[in-house]
Amino acid sequence: MDKKEHFLKAVNVFSQSLALFCACIFILGGFLLYLTFNPDSELFKKSFEVAEENSAEVVKDKAPEEAEVTGIKDGIHVETGFVEGKGLQAVINNCTNCHSSKLVTQNHMTKEGWLTTIRWMQETQNLWDLGDQEDIILDYLATNYAPKNKGRRENLVVDEWYELN
Repeated sequence: MDKKEHFLKAVNVFSQSLALFCACIFILGGFLLYLTFNPDSELFKKSFEVAEENSAEVVKDKAPEEAEVTGIKDGIHVETGFVEGKGLQAVINNCTNCHSSKLVTQNHMTKEGWLTTIRWMQETQNLWDLGDQEDIILDYLATNYAPKNKGRRENLVVDEWYELN
């Protein structure tokens, strides 16, 4: 084989490799466009369903709100800062998916106030329907994060006064 034939063979192999590479990029780009326009695609849901089945076997007959919450120290859930109480797991499962638990713990509202906030999140922030969990969550929030009626602040106690010069 002379140099010209060898060169033509190398160019042919290179052009085939380049065509294959371009086809892969085209297919990958099409797949990414599909995912962009169809984010609720069924492609990734099967692995989630398997995880749900396995967790259902572990928890067995317990409802999600009754599942054991671990990491409680001095009546506070260590990871989130939520007060220990009935409905804690439901609040963790539904509230901390979208925002920090601090957004909940810094607020204090009545049951009606919490319900108004949930409705606002459902209308404007795409919060899902809470179903039968809603009453559990509202009871937990209204019990543990109700408005505080302290009135006037306590008097300051000063042990030692100093004179200004």
